[in-house]
Amino acid sequence: ELMTGYTMLRNGGVGNGGQPWVLRWSSRIRLTWLSFTLFIILVFFPLIAHYYLTTIDDADDAGKRIFGPRTGNELCEVKHVQDLCRIRESVSEELLQLEAKRQELNSEIAKLNLKIEACKKSIENAKQDLLQLKNVISQTEHSYKELMAQNQPKLSLPIRLLPDKDDATFPLPKSSRNCRLHNCFDYSRCPLTSGFPVYVYNSDDFPFGSSLDPLIKQAFEATVRTNVYVTENANIACVYIVLVGEMQEPVMPKPTELEQQLHSLPYWRTDGHNHLIINLSRKSETQNFIYNISTGRAMIAQSTFYDMQYRPGFDIVVSPLVHAMSEPNFLEIPPQVPVKRKYLFSFQGEKIESLRSSLQEVRSFEEEIEGNAPADYDDRIITTLKAVQDSKLDFVLVEFTCKNQPKASLPTEWALCGERDDRLELLKLSTFALIITPGDTRLVISAGCAMRLFEALEVGAIPVVLGEQVQLPYNDVIRWNEAALIIPKPRITEVHFLLRSISDNDLLAMRRQGRFLWETYFSTSDNVFSTVLAVIRTRIQIPAAPIREEIAVEIPHRSGKAAGTDPNMADNGDLDLGPVETEPPYASPKYLRNFTLTAMDIYRNWNSAPGPFHLFPYTPFDPVLPSEAKFLGSGTGFRPIGGGAGGSGKEFQAALGGNVPREQFTVVMLTYEREEVLMNSLERLNGLPYLNKVVVVWNSPKLPSEDLLWPDIGVPIMVVRTEKNSLNNRFLPWDEIETEAILSIDDDAHLRHDEIMFGFRVWREARDRIVGFPGRYHAWDIPHQSWLYNSNYSCELSMVLTGAAFFHKYYAYLYSYVMPQAIRDMVDEYINCEDIAMNFLVSHLTRKPPIKVTSRWTFRCPGCPQALSHDDSHFHERHKCINFFVKVYGYMPLLYTQFRVDSVLFKTRLPHDKTKCFKFI
Repeated sequence: ELMTGYTMLRNGGVGNGGQPWVLRWSSRIRLTWLSFTLFIILVFFPLIAHYYLTTIDDADDAGKRIFGPRTGNELCEVKHVQDLCRIRESVSEELLQLEAKRQELNSEIAKLNLKIEACKKSIENAKQDLLQLKNVISQTEHSYKELMAQNQPKLSLPIRLLPDKDDATFPLPKSSRNCRLHNCFDYSRCPLTSGFPVYVYNSDDFPFGSSLDPLIKQAFEATVRTNVYVTENANIACVYIVLVGEMQEPVMPKPTELEQQLHSLPYWRTDGHNHLIINLSRKSETQNFIYNISTGRAMIAQSTFYDMQYRPGFDIVVSPLVHAMSEPNFLEIPPQVPVKRKYLFSFQGEKIESLRSSLQEVRSFEEEIEGNAPADYDDRIITTLKAVQDSKLDFVLVEFTCKNQPKASLPTEWALCGERDDRLELLKLSTFALIITPGDTRLVISAGCAMRLFEALEVGAIPVVLGEQVQLPYNDVIRWNEAALIIPKPRITEVHFLLRSISDNDLLAMRRQGRFLWETYFSTSDNVFSTVLAVIRTRIQIPAAPIREEIAVEIPHRSGKAAGTDPNMADNGDLDLGPVETEPPYASPKYLRNFTLTAMDIYRNWNSAPGPFHLFPYTPFDPVLPSEAKFLGSGTGFRPIGGGAGGSGKEFQAALGGNVPREQFTVVMLTYEREEVLMNSLERLNGLPYLNKVVVVWNSPKLPSEDLLWPDIGVPIMVVRTEKNSLNNRFLPWDEIETEAILSIDDDAHLRHDEIMFGFRVWREARDRIVGFPGRYHAWDIPHQSWLYNSNYSCELSMVLTGAAFFHKYYAYLYSYVMPQAIRDMVDEYINCEDIAMNFLVSHLTRKPPIKVTSRWTFRCPGCPQALSHDDSHFHERHKCINFFVKVYGYMPLLYTQFRVDSVLFKTRLPHDKTKCFKFI
């Protein structure tokens, strides 16, 4: 019925006529009912459900509870919830621990902040103290300078007062033979600061110039053009030189004509003071045509002198000019070993005219002892030498008659036999070469004797001069007893015994010194002329001009890239080096050479010095190092090496390097188009103690990239451009090198800072040696009878590679200007062997092996591009280099050593309380 009524209402009220109010009433009731129903469902049902869930489990049986709250253990019994519970507990514990740590860190941070504030205050106080100390030091230095200025007078260079061109002459000594420097030389023209200017007359301007030997004239003019002392301003000249010989006999002027021409020289000044007349001889038969000429106060330099003509300490005995326009061929010079040769001694000669012999005068030996010496010992010499030859105790060759026509000679002089090549072949087979002086004792030296001496020294035959009255070339500045035997003629019977008693070591030393004298003073026209000037300059005590340096042409480059710090560089390994200098770059002290010889700090380091050290000029870097190219050899002085008591701080530092307590070194790095490798190597030098400067020798014609940014390592980096690609550029004495110590290093070398520092300290106590890291040695190849280069590990060494080695800048001058050019040419040909050449040079001069430091056997950086040394032909070329260098030097100068230097505390474990000795004081 309800449904029926409801249907009727929806249909508009069937039976009632479809009244509209009924429809509106039914719609209102429906909405109200729906709203009430939803309210009941949303509000009361949750309340009823909550009440039911909270009260339904009030029953006594706890096991029947379904919806009531459960304990944690009961809830965790549910399997899938157990893991979550454990995680919750772990996280809770970690959170508690982190909170505790956070609180601890906060407390530590607070403490550190307090310490930082305290350190800042300490730094500020220390800066103030340092500033006060600097002020005190500055004031002390100023006071010290004031005290020194008060105690030392101010000196300035003297003003040079030159005499007039026609200056008044002072009276000649009673005899021209009495001429010496003090009475025949005008010192006013040669002040100490003059630089020794020399004016050379042009021979073509005078009649006698047409009579000169063309070869001698040409060689002399070529030498004059390159000499540093020659000046074109005659008004400031100290010495005036005129060349008068050797003259060609067909056009030789008469003595009176030559005398008039000499006296008419523009600057002769009536007596020829401060003039030097040079008469060079190219042949043994050169005549002494100046003997009958009045030369006044002029000095004479020639190869033939009579005792009435020669003025000791004033005139100069020169060597013959054999190689006038040619350089000696070192490959044709025989080696200095073996020491003993086929003949013990040899002599070939013929006397054209002789004095009456003592045998003809029938004088007894007793009469000779009483003072009545025979006029001529030549007959006794002939008899004795023939007896030695006939005894056959030793192979001896003596010939007193020439097979061919003998050369022209002076009276009583032994003439040379045969041609020069034949004489040299005989001397190559002779251990000693006899030189018999003229029978006429008034002839103190002749061109023939000088020629015999020249040839003997050239091929390594030790000269044996019979006649103590002889005046050998440059005898006042050369110690001839170190290269020759000078025996009085009366001891001819003892000559054989004397020669046989000389040991092999002494023979080799004399032969080596003779070779040095020949190469330095005799071999070329340049050597002869330079030696003559050096003798005069030494006599009048004028310092030599400093040797030239290579002007460094810098390549512009950008710098500023901050160099990183390689942690491997700070690792000192097993080397405990003590305190380290941390001063800014400073150069080695430069010296202008004291003018008093007694004030020089000279140390005689070798016994084979060829003469007084004041013969040698000196570099501006060290007052005891000879520097002029033509006067260097086995006699060289280095600073004396002082000892020390050790200690720490300043005392430790002052004990290194002898009398050089403060010193730094310059790195010279050769590179060729390996920019990345170079930059890495430069960065590794960042912070290196003792480093003064880095000179990068850019050996490539291609300039570095313009956008290349060079590292800032705290010291200047000088990039030097070279004229050509040559390994010899490594050893050029660049003017930018301001320290005595040079560290030559390859661009791919990988050395730690402690190794470099230790090597430098070792070098400071052995300044005349090469001190480096990788060692090599030479060996004799018996099957091939030649020398080999070996880089295998060995218990001995004879070379240290200069790819990582210290040496003195002095050797850079020697290598570039003194060492035979043939060696540098071979280095350029093979692009190899420059390190071997430097080891040969230093061992030749010092007769000492190099010094190896640390156990490092190689220094190449891992991963670097392949170097030249990895080429297959590298070792073959080095074999050839060693054998060629031996030919040039005439012997093997390298010396073996089993000596290696390590730190005093090498691999020493120090107790903690002992390390305080390394702290600065």
